[in-house]
Amino acid sequence: MDAPDSCESFESFESFDGTDVAYRRFGDGPPVVMVHGSGGGPHSWRPVAEHLADRFELWLPARRGYAPSGPGRYAKRFADEVGDLAALISGIGRPVDLVGMSYGANVALHAAAAEAGLPIRSLVLWEPPLYAAGEQLEPVLREFEELNAKGERRRADRLLAEKVARVPAALLELMDAGESADDEPDEAPGWCRDLESLVADSVDVARWSAVTVPTLLMRGADTWQPMPDTLDRLAAALPHVTYTTVPGQTHFAPSLVPEAVAAEIGGFLSPPVR
Repeated sequence: MDAPDSCESFESFESFDGTDVAYRRFGDGPPVVMVHGSGGGPHSWRPVAEHLADRFELWLPARRGYAPSGPGRYAKRFADEVGDLAALISGIGRPVDLVGMSYGANVALHAAAAEAGLPIRSLVLWEPPLYAAGEQLEPVLREFEELNAKGERRRADRLLAEKVARVPAALLELMDAGESADDEPDEAPGWCRDLESLVADSVDVARWSAVTVPTLLMRGADTWQPMPDTLDRLAAALPHVTYTTVPGQTHFAPSLVPEAVAAEIGGFLSPPVR
């Protein structure tokens, strides 16, 4: 088995429209594809993946727009990322379990509902922000682009936290008081592409009743609104759902308590032998 720390280099494949999509692969067992959220590449799943590599073969793609994958050739839509996943799963050559974090969970839902019928055995969704979509985000996208063009990275991050993630005022103040993260990778190009997809999408939760595979829906017990209400409605719409919370945690639990999140995922994907 390849340990996570021994597989730092990326492999890549050419997707349906010629975009290069990079990924990391490690572990041993049934294949699991882990789709990252906005503002974080495949490294954002890494702390959780390290607790799963002894039981699963893990595939961590860098979504289009996030280095070292290519940006794509036009304004992005969720259908483009479904096409990327279809190409990746075709290369894997076996049905997969699909795990998505935040925006990546939105991608996973779109993939599971795709008319093409991707070979997906099950879904694991960590807090898909289904409330953040539609034309009301168009001004946010434009302002975000303008702030980044001016090099005003902190203001751009604050805009996303307030208008997209709906972070409460008290947490926004803590963000403002924190130190600058200038040494971190610039995720602005990826965020711009993700906002393009969100602007073109819908807040309709009932449509996900078309997702019929077994699904684990997860959230932090202390995550702020409107995430809890949105996920309650999603749980009611999904035909085959297990809905669980991680005590004392918010949206950032995969980074803060990765072992606990991995335990929930591993238990769902590897049920006890009867």
